[in-house]
Amino acid sequence: MIRLFVALALPPAIKDQLADLAGGIPGARWVPPENYHLTLRFIGEVESWQAQDVDDALANIRARPFELSLRGMGTFEKAGRISALWVGVEKTEALAFLQAKVETALQRVGLEPERKRFAPHVTLARTDRAAPDKLIQFVQAHNLFRAPPVPVESFTLYSSLLGKEQAFYVPEVEYALAA
Repeated sequence: MIRLFVALALPPAIKDQLADLAGGIPGARWVPPENYHLTLRFIGEVESWQAQDVDDALANIRARPFELSLRGMGTFEKAGRISALWVGVEKTEALAFLQAKVETALQRVGLEPERKRFAPHVTLARTDRAAPDKLIQFVQAHNLFRAPPVPVESFTLYSSLLGKEQAFYVPEVEYALAA
């Protein structure tokens, strides 16, 4: 079995900008900069033959390059607790189009439809052990965050290896976007 997801990689300059935000919240588990990405679709564990079907389906996606803008900050809650801290991504027509193409391609090869609504973001920290008031203060202090627009010219199929402290993401296949 292999654990997969489809995402947009971020350039080093943006990863550096995001890494500069990390820190100052006791109990938060900060995502290492090398793991910053924008998930288009989490796939989960699949058999190796399914991974080949996923690759074939993603390789047939046609979409144009576009620009991505990171801005703002927020949190996700699970069971009444703040579980993650994230930087927002402006949801553009081009981003929504690419994400919908990925979703359709994956359903065509037999994967279950994604149940969660697409909410583009880059996770900065897991926060289930952090004090809610510290998280709220952090979001308020950084909610005007803006990064310069980033050109998106490809998307990537990643495998995810779960480690003791963190997951390791391995780019498996990169798919070019073309005009």
